[in-house]
Amino acid sequence: MPEPAVWSILFLPLASFLLIALVIRPTLGAASKLSGYVTILAVGASFVLSLWALSNTIAGDGDVTYPLYTWITAGEFKFTVGILMDPLTAVMLVVVTSVSLMVQVYSVGYMRGDGGYTRYYASMSLFTMAMLGLVLANNLLQIFVFWELVGLGSYLLIGFWFDRPSAAAAAKKAFVMTRFADFGLLLAILYLFFNADAFAAKGLDPFVITDIYEAIETGAISVGVAQWVALGIFAGAMGKSAQFPLHTWLPDAMEGPTPVSALIHAATMVAAGVFLVARFFPLFEMSPVAMNTVALIGGITAIFAASMGLVS
Repeated sequence: MPEPAVWSILFLPLASFLLIALVIRPTLGAASKLSGYVTILAVGASFVLSLWALSNTIAGDGDVTYPLYTWITAGEFKFTVGILMDPLTAVMLVVVTSVSLMVQVYSVGYMRGDGGYTRYYASMSLFTMAMLGLVLANNLLQIFVFWELVGLGSYLLIGFWFDRPSAAAAAKKAFVMTRFADFGLLLAILYLFFNADAFAAKGLDPFVITDIYEAIETGAISVGVAQWVALGIFAGAMGKSAQFPLHTWLPDAMEGPTPVSALIHAATMVAAGVFLVARFFPLFEMSPVAMNTVALIGGITAIFAASMGLVS
């Protein structure tokens, strides 16, 4: 698949967000319907490109990395922004763009007449772009940046009707609880950084996803390091996926517009935690403690949620 087409999957929703925020809202007003059409067009194009990427992956393109540029250079350390296209990425791209497209098409009618119409679609574009950036990232630092942008997007969407005290409180609750969980992901990144020498000895980067996979295969990463990194990653996933005990923000997220609830609950933000664990699953496989922790927390969450469902 041509590299410009791959980058367009991410940049189209970003362009939509910038166009709405910087041009449409200031010139055409807060209720301009054009913002909805621009967002649908951008996400629809990303959906078509995602289908193209999936078809190429099924055809056997294999794992492909598309580097963009080196952002940070400090001694031997380099942080290169790029894209990793593999089967997991291709499938998640279709999931995110398809759900987002359907939600945004439905929102045209649902949000008609709302005074914050353009703000709604700007936030939708930002959220979709952040999710796509998370899925496409080829390194852990890039994942963390888009991970936080997903949290920002969810805060803006849940608290869209911020003049309602309940919606404002729900947005703050979701933001604080997921930030608390994100501290675990940050610790995992720092732990990898402090163990960078083991990677460097093999000529590997501790943050690049494909290098982490290679480090596992070559034994450059120990079971102890894998265990703590996996537990930190899972802590971050617990917040986004609303796992016990960080689950209470999710019911309150219904305070946002109904399409937002569908987007968050269906297959995007909540699925981000699942994607994160899947992306780094080789680390979890190295550690029985991490695997058992995931099973325990998941089991408790399932039983607890099912029990609540019986009486709700």
